[in-house]
Amino acid sequence: FGGPRQKPQEDLRMGLSISFNEAVLGVKREVTISRMDTCGTCDNSGAAPGSQPRTCSKCGGQGQVVMQSRTPFGVIQSMQVCPDCQGQGEEVDPCKTCGGDGRQRREKILTVNIPAGVNDGSRLRVRGEGNAGIRRGPKGDLYVELSVVPDAELTRDGQTIFSTVSIPYTDAILGTEVEVKTVDGPVKIKIPEGTQPFSKLRLAGKGAPTPQRPNDRGDQILTVEVRLPKKPDRNTRKLVEQLAAKVEV
Repeated sequence: FGGPRQKPQEDLRMGLSISFNEAVLGVKREVTISRMDTCGTCDNSGAAPGSQPRTCSKCGGQGQVVMQSRTPFGVIQSMQVCPDCQGQGEEVDPCKTCGGDGRQRREKILTVNIPAGVNDGSRLRVRGEGNAGIRRGPKGDLYVELSVVPDAELTRDGQTIFSTVSIPYTDAILGTEVEVKTVDGPVKIKIPEGTQPFSKLRLAGKGAPTPQRPNDRGDQILTVEVRLPKKPDRNTRKLVEQLAAKVEV
């Protein structure tokens, strides 16, 4: 019937919330996890100190047993994991600390390296930081599922970041210099004279990278909104009328 069967590894999953900037630029975060760790008394063997493992009397060391069930079509045989040795093929005097499981629950603080350019819903794999295996079984992995908190001023589509700046119509006509937000901090940019409403300016290299290419950043696209007076006073109206008479549309 084959030899003892090794139990599959037990992975862990956790959620982690990060800011918009952390998702774009990357960050290292400390997290605390509760997991099944190696028993300090039996060193994951599950056996009491000084005891020796014995061949399982139920499965004869195979780790599996034949189970029979009666059906309308006759008796059906199937292979199942041995309930006495849990597929290990051996019996032991159980460790009093862990009850023979070979594991104890402990908390551990880990540093998770979040690469630059991750997205909302990205999943990171931290190898070997899941549950310890039962009786020297393989260690599982830790999967960290990321949730990115939206930014009030910046949005993102892939490697491109989008933002908006609002200026009065006089600045759109004459040109100006404004400070805008980026993930690297505020930067000053020039708005050229004659800028039309909803014009788009490109801030090269101020976008997001990808986890595979952390040094290759996209751009930030800035949309210029032009504010017009809702109810211009008499002097403003007169000045605009004078300007309209001189400007070729």
